[in-house]
Amino acid sequence: MSYQDDEEGGAFDGTAGSFPKDFGYGAFDGEHDIVTSGDQKPRILLMGLRRSGKSSIQKVVFHKMSPNETLFLESTNKIVKDDINNSSFVQFQIWDFPGQIDFFDSNFDYDMIFSGCGALIFVIDAQDDYMEALNKLNVTVTKAYKINSNIKFEVFIHKVDGLGDDFKMESQRDIHQRATDDLNDSGLDQIHLSFHLTSIYDHSIFEAFSKVVQKLIPQLPALENLLNILNTNSAIEKSFLFDVVSKIYIATDSTPVDMQSYELCCDMIDVVIDVSWIYGIREEQDPAAFDEQSFSLIKLNNGTVLYLREVNKFLALVCILREDNFDHKGIIDYNFLCFQNAIQQVFELRSKNLLTMTNPLGSPVVNGNNLIGDGQLSPTLTDEQNLN
Repeated sequence: MSYQDDEEGGAFDGTAGSFPKDFGYGAFDGEHDIVTSGDQKPRILLMGLRRSGKSSIQKVVFHKMSPNETLFLESTNKIVKDDINNSSFVQFQIWDFPGQIDFFDSNFDYDMIFSGCGALIFVIDAQDDYMEALNKLNVTVTKAYKINSNIKFEVFIHKVDGLGDDFKMESQRDIHQRATDDLNDSGLDQIHLSFHLTSIYDHSIFEAFSKVVQKLIPQLPALENLLNILNTNSAIEKSFLFDVVSKIYIATDSTPVDMQSYELCCDMIDVVIDVSWIYGIREEQDPAAFDEQSFSLIKLNNGTVLYLREVNKFLALVCILREDNFDHKGIIDYNFLCFQNAIQQVFELRSKNLLTMTNPLGSPVVNGNNLIGDGQLSPTLTDEQNLN
């Protein structure tokens, strides 16, 4: 669950901020692998007090650690840099900062740390007294903003699994109000903080990280527009573009995200990967459980269909639609191929000259003239209504 001010509810404007414009992506089939050095990858900073759950979040989301195993993690006592680039589409660096870090210590080069930062995640333990954490949040955000005003500031109100719904919402309102008031008192009312209720024991931490990563993808408006076009022409109710390894969705359509639907899609990916590892790997093949032949269809007892298709070896499209609308599966599959081709065109632009191949708003130009951001897609998707 997430909370954001109304002024942040609009579409992402496509600006890349201070981080490199060539956001790290896994290579598509047939492309030459593009090696991105660690220093050129977008940087996400994890900060907060000791024992707030920063390292646990990182291990659960990106290293598949069981939440119960995180109980045995030692407290972080130095800055830990983690390259997220193993078999994943989204590639960036996560810097995990110890809770006892002193922002006035001359040993740290904060200009270097914050100047190359794309997003700063501050983790607050909701089960503890958070007054000290709010003070640290204010100091952190104030210092970071003065160095780099383009940083996306995210606050994870963490460990909410043990709290009642009423207490969750009350804690969220209180933390939001106090944090905002502190910034206003410091004369920094122009800073926007996004708040997320998270726990490693459910899918809320994956959904929160999805929203953070999406803000670092300049092509997000184009991806959302493609999903909207696909949904309209295929009678799909909801669609997600997932990074298979991390279960982070890098884009979804413009309709609101329902947590129950997101959890169903995550569970579906787990089922597909697990079954593929058991039955889908041949001895002569590379050890990749997810390939171009991967797809899955699950029919629920409420008349809903979950449909998964492989976009490339890192990405999967998961759609939710009514069973009655799945009668024209051929149309949906054709539209998916058009969508897959358009997605590949969008991300191939990273290896070309971005200055000549993007318009001032950052919407990718395809084939030199078709603007994906303007609702055009080549080849044209087929509308089921036109064939009836």
